[in-house]
Amino acid sequence: MGKTWKNMKRWITNHMELPADVLTDLPRITMVGQIHIYIENHKGLLAFSDKEIRVLLKQGQMLVKGEELVIKVILPEELVLEGKINQVLYLEQ
Repeated sequence: MGKTWKNMKRWITNHMELPADVLTDLPRITMVGQIHIYIENHKGLLAFSDKEIRVLLKQGQMLVKGEELVIKVILPEELVLEGKINQVLYLEQ
């Protein structure tokens, strides 16, 4: 059923013109230059320092590297980070 459900969600997303993150539980990442990153649909914070932040996603992790990183907002499914962002990596499980 897992594969059929994935195909069904993909079909619904394509035919109803819905954003993919709505049905597929994918993260939505919005960056403003190198100073601001907004992450929606995360599953938690794994590690944090002023140089590196590791975020748990449904399928893997996201690693944000930079300088003077701070968490501006943290909510159950939303996260706002600020600082000088040098690198954003997606790590699959």
